[in-house]
Amino acid sequence: MVKVFTFLFAVLISLPAWAETAHDFSFTSIDGEPLSLSQFQGKTVLVVNTASFCGFTPQYEGLQALQDRYADKGLVVLGVPSNDFGRQEPGSSAEIKDFCDTNYHITFPLTEKEVVSGDQAHPFYRWARAELGAFAAPKWNFHKYLVGPDGKLVEWFATTTKPGSSGVIQAIESTFP
Repeated sequence: MVKVFTFLFAVLISLPAWAETAHDFSFTSIDGEPLSLSQFQGKTVLVVNTASFCGFTPQYEGLQALQDRYADKGLVVLGVPSNDFGRQEPGSSAEIKDFCDTNYHITFPLTEKEVVSGDQAHPFYRWARAELGAFAAPKWNFHKYLVGPDGKLVEWFATTTKPGSSGVIQAIESTFP
């Protein structure tokens, strides 16, 4: 029990004290530019940790379909490449971008490769884990967090949940006016 409390305390103190919503976090784009989630205020964001060499990599197609279908309503899919699970994203930013462009014609934003699990995870992922609990933390590639237009977490979806599933669609549509 002491270990659990120590872990939770460590997670909470490692988050910025001012972090209240997803809009308080920033990434670096795959092109090396700052990518603040605050630029998506008023939009719905589906944050997905991705990998190029995973059995779930074909989900890129479904993610792009969501972006195409709902972009005009305010959806932004945000891909966060990660090598955390099975070392299935070993490439450089240029290699990842080329893979996504060539194989899936990705138009949604991608970040630089990030750690998404454990104590060294990107602050957004530590915040999401603190907000939703350890059960909602990524366990593999293509884990999805849905962030509402107000920056609050709406829902999370396991790797095995396809982007076009009824649950994902309903959750996304519920965020639109």
